[in-house]
Amino acid sequence: MTFFRAFCIERSAPATREALCGRFLSLDETALDAGDVLIRVECSSVNFKDALAATGRGKVVRRFPCVGGIDLAGTVLRSAAPRFAPGEKVIATGYELGVAHHGGYAERALLPGGWLLPLPASLSSQESMAIGTAGLTAAMAITRMEENGLKPERGPVLVTGASGGVGTLAIDMLAGRGYEVVALTAKAEQADWLRGLGASRVMLRSELPLDAFKPLDKGIWAGVIDNLGGATLAWALSTSKPTGVVASIGLAADSHLSASMMPFVLRGVSLLGIDSVYAGFSVRERAWARLAADLRPRHLASIMRIIPFEALPQVFGEFIAARATGRTVVQIARSGETEDMT
Repeated sequence: MTFFRAFCIERSAPATREALCGRFLSLDETALDAGDVLIRVECSSVNFKDALAATGRGKVVRRFPCVGGIDLAGTVLRSAAPRFAPGEKVIATGYELGVAHHGGYAERALLPGGWLLPLPASLSSQESMAIGTAGLTAAMAITRMEENGLKPERGPVLVTGASGGVGTLAIDMLAGRGYEVVALTAKAEQADWLRGLGASRVMLRSELPLDAFKPLDKGIWAGVIDNLGGATLAWALSTSKPTGVVASIGLAADSHLSASMMPFVLRGVSLLGIDSVYAGFSVRERAWARLAADLRPRHLASIMRIIPFEALPQVFGEFIAARATGRTVVQIARSGETEDMT
């Protein structure tokens, strides 16, 4: 019987802001959930959602115990799915991973074949997880915005929550496509780094008139990728240009929206909701194809940090306290580990 390490989230209530509900366990394959593709997990990543799950905040996990990790990349060991054969590299993000189905924080994963995509040949497992759910979300947002008329010549694109995973990747991708990108962040110390990723200008969230903006203010933005929600999203809508496109991809600041109808009916602004968790196969396939080509981030090496599996519990607090920047990749497989694929 094969045993493997897993970071398993249990039902215990955290005593402090950064306490954990998870711990490392040794499991065997009988503990895995239903699926038709067995994967040797090589890498995963840390997202804000993973931190909420691991610390018991936000009621993210829907079954206990549950192996955390909403992203994974690895190699197929066994497959009953016709699309995949042993030895193939695959990636999985979203669906029920890490919340209702054992996820990527384990050396083994057993998943439905419909949740998997082939790893693009131009990306390594580490690079795919530096992109992960965050990059998939950004790519889906840019694709939807361009389908709704966004072009570089139409004007600047604002990215809010700019120093986080989605924000940094979105800035990099947009700048690579020739857009003028403006980064909005609460972290003044990250301004030079954001400019290095491609932002032409950096704005501080503390400078926004979030308590006193007009329902229809001066039109500035041809497009907006918003990670924050709440008043920031309402302000972004009010300052969008005629026929501007705003992609709502997160609610890190506020899950509520109180906004005027004026941007919609007087300027024809579009508000696009982006869901990367349950997006269909064709949407994911197209997004990953672009992530390996024209939307491939140019600065992945500076955006990502790689941590060993055993260091995973130490990083969740950074995300809860909004101290994390860029993308955190978790190296799951032990260095030099090999295994027969039968």
